[in-house]
Amino acid sequence: MALGWKTPTQSELEAWQAQLQEMGTQYQGLIQDLLTRTLPSEAAELIYADMRSSFEASAQALMQDPALLWQTQARLLQDQWLLWQQGMRAFSGEAVGPLLKPAEGDRRFKDSAWHNDPYYMSVMQQYLLFSQAVEELIADLKGVSEAQKRNLVFYARQLVNAMAPTNFVSTNPEVMRRTLETQGQNLIDGLDRLREDLANSAEGINVQMTDRSVFGIGDNIAVTPGAVIYENELIQLIQYAPSTPTTFKTPLLIVPPWINKYYILDLREDNSFVKWLVGQGHTVFLISWRNVGPAQHDITWADYLQLGPMSAMDAMEQACGVKALNIISYCVGGTLTASFMAYLARKRRASRVKSVTYMATLQDFRDSGEIGVFLNERVVDGLEKSMQQKGYLDGRSMAYTFNLLRENDLFWSFYISNYLKGEAPAAFDLLYWNTDGTNLAASTHAWYLRNMYLENRLVEPDGLEIDGVKIDLRRIETPSYFVSTKEDHIAKWNSTYYGALLPKGPVTFVLGASGHIAGIVNPPHKNKYGYWTNAALPDEPTQWQEGATFNEGSWWPHWQAWITDNGYADPAAMVAARTPGSGKLAVIEPAPGRYVRQTIPEVLGEVGFPPTAES
Repeated sequence: MALGWKTPTQSELEAWQAQLQEMGTQYQGLIQDLLTRTLPSEAAELIYADMRSSFEASAQALMQDPALLWQTQARLLQDQWLLWQQGMRAFSGEAVGPLLKPAEGDRRFKDSAWHNDPYYMSVMQQYLLFSQAVEELIADLKGVSEAQKRNLVFYARQLVNAMAPTNFVSTNPEVMRRTLETQGQNLIDGLDRLREDLANSAEGINVQMTDRSVFGIGDNIAVTPGAVIYENELIQLIQYAPSTPTTFKTPLLIVPPWINKYYILDLREDNSFVKWLVGQGHTVFLISWRNVGPAQHDITWADYLQLGPMSAMDAMEQACGVKALNIISYCVGGTLTASFMAYLARKRRASRVKSVTYMATLQDFRDSGEIGVFLNERVVDGLEKSMQQKGYLDGRSMAYTFNLLRENDLFWSFYISNYLKGEAPAAFDLLYWNTDGTNLAASTHAWYLRNMYLENRLVEPDGLEIDGVKIDLRRIETPSYFVSTKEDHIAKWNSTYYGALLPKGPVTFVLGASGHIAGIVNPPHKNKYGYWTNAALPDEPTQWQEGATFNEGSWWPHWQAWITDNGYADPAAMVAARTPGSGKLAVIEPAPGRYVRQTIPEVLGEVGFPPTAES
């Protein structure tokens, strides 16, 4: 098998025996950990039930179409025969090519043994042919609803990818090579890492993705200078120090999501969106959300609106002495901001916002993508009951769910390197942020899932009521800038596009390349990815894309030109640069503040919580 196998010596056999005994001990400990873990929640049980019902529906559909099943089986048998012939030719020394190649970008089969060793080539081909057969069978399946087929595609993909030969010791050449080299120490180390990760997980397994000891919030990430100048139960408001002698008179507020921490927008100096905005002459304020726990059980969507952008807007007036502001929002922070803008419009206070930007934001949830697999009526009902008991949704469970949307990149690759190869994860700042999760308040999250994902009520005229005020996105006259990303698996761009058709005021829609994070956090100096523009806004996203023009580089300068050319940030109305604490609000503490440092274990009392300063 081209792995360098040789006959072991007596001392090597004894070392192997000792390693096997150690593996047995580790395995027993692992099983004990698994048996003592909490049983899956009611919501998780309902997801498993939904998975079973999806496969039952497909089985019933196949019974009604036996020809499809026969064709699939016949094609598989034919492929197996061809594969056997190919294997015989390869073992006889003949150079043969693969029947089926891995998809472009599939990094699981990059090792040369998959392409040069007859055994591993055969294993890979068996798997790829089976994967192709499952995919084609589901695509051709009749008699199931679109929702059932979508769920079936997702669940089948999870199972097929879990069965990949790369995930097993004996059928992964890299792992086998490593095991021979270390005499099995990699497997012992991997079992130890698995037990550690299980202890730090809520439901499922939160695989450690990076060396967390390398990073520190405020030390080498989230380091743009500034200060917290306002705080309440839910937010700290950071004002960043200027880096230009003059700034635009109209300050800028960033409303990030609370499902993750804000510093994805201020990760490092060379890719910090916050630092770049400050460098363009903006007085930048940013909401840092609290990592909630059981004590914030009753916080509602209306509380997020009032304690979030509403309180921040009033605090900015005190800090800068001007009423108007511009807003940039991201992901669910954008969904909240759309609610906020509709609320201001109904309250006749919309003039306080000169422009609003939505980055990768869903407002119309008609097609929420694969995350919708986890969000049907039964599952949401189960989540509501679970959150009602705890008072929150553990952010580690949410992270595990999102990782399954890109399971090969965000789960199985780390499973192999951490547990099978026994390697320590490398230091990577983006993955540090990805594992630095936040809890979600029970009342807010339950309301969000039901009213947005299930019932899509935000797009209905007066479909939602916030603090007694009925809101309608069609009343928003504030100029809007929408930027979405083509490969976004969380906020699909064709769904975010429908949100851009709702406001009454002028709208600019931009489509960035790449995904939910890389397409947004795309600094100009890297000259990476690119973006599409189209001044027209036809009814369908496909029509918009057909008429769009591709532009090289980052969309950031395009946004800066939009906000300055239209006078929302007026270059003719510059003021002396404002420093934190120079207005009516005193500095509470240096940025990044306490709230962003709160970890899930701290919030849940699993470790000591840092002291809280008075507001």
